[in-house]
Formats: sequence, structure tokens, C-alpha cells
Amino acid sequence: MKQLIECARSMRAPGIGNLFRLTKSSRRLRKDKRGVASLEFAIVATPFFALLFALIETMLVFFATFTLENGVSEAARDIRTGQAQAANFTQQDFRNAICDEVGFMLNCGSSMEFDVRTFDGFGNVQMPPPLNAQGEFQTNYVFDPGQEGDVVVVRVFYSYPVMLPIIGSGMANMSGNNRLLVATAVFRNEPFGDLVQ
Repeated sequence: MKQLIECARSMRAPGIGNLFRLTKSSRRLRKDKRGVASLEFAIVATPFFALLFALIETMLVFFATFTLENGVSEAARDIRTGQAQAANFTQQDFRNAICDEVGFMLNCGSSMEFDVRTFDGFGNVQMPPPLNAQGEFQTNYVFDPGQEGDVVVVRVFYSYPVMLPIIGSGMANMSGNNRLLVATAVFRNEPFGDLVQ
């Protein structure tokens, strides 16, 4: 190989000397290990932080769902025991009862909708879908807490914004890159007795 290079130099072939210098430089670079940790960190950091933020986002969605379910359970208790009927709860009163329970985690503005329907029995329950074909909230929600002995279905819907575009396509099931959170309570109203006149 050395003789070939010497022969090429003597012939003054263009580019051979540059090739020789490039080979020598590449050997020197292969031996130099400075900065390898920084380079490896740069390669690994992007997927690591993407995964970390995706896990945090998923955790927040599950925590928000748990918070919503707890709030619906507590607010539905007012209907089940007749306290809502005795106080002549309006839709806004019921919304306030839910917001008192979930306000620290969820915004109770236009992101939240609820549907309270009454049925004769558990076998007769049929509920419309919460979203229309465009992935937006329906507009046919009702608020009917019923009377004693009625079967009541309370559904609360929340449009939770998915922040990370990395997981947005996997978690979003509404328009606007949002995730629909649903909490449902199904029960038979207790005998109110003299509570409701």
C-alpha cells in the first residue's frame, strides 16, 4: 500500500495526496474519544424526553378522569337522596355541585357538559352518543333528576386538551386535539319520604 502511495505521489496524480491526508485524519479521529458522552446524550435525550412527557400527559389524563368520576359520584348523590329535588336544582345548580368537587383540576366552563335522564327501569336505558359526527358535543342534553324510585343516568362529559402533539393523535378523540372524558353514575332514586313535597 505504501509503495502504491509513493508511486502515486511521484506521478503527481490529482487527489491521491488528499486521499492520503483524509485517511490519516480519519484514523486520528477514530482514536479521539472526547465528546462521545455528549454526542450519545444528544442522540438519546430527544426520545427519552418525548417518552417522559408522554407519560406525564397520560398520567394527567387518567388523574383528570378519576377526578371527574369522583365529582360526578358526589354530585349525583344529591339527586339519589332527593336533596337536589327538594332544593329545586337547576342545570346551573348541578353544574356548580360538580364544579365544587372538580374545580381544582378541571375548568368548569364550556369544556364540561352533562346529561341527566330518567327511566322506568334499568332495562329501558338508552343513551344518545355524546358527540356528533364532527367530534363536537351534542346539543340535545337534558336535566331530569326524576322522582323517588326512578332510574337515573347521570353522564358528565369533559373536553380535555391534549398538550403534546406526539401523543395527540393517539389520545385525542374529539375535534381540536381534545380527549373526551366521560363519568357516569347509574342508580335508582331512594325513597325521599317527606323530603320532597
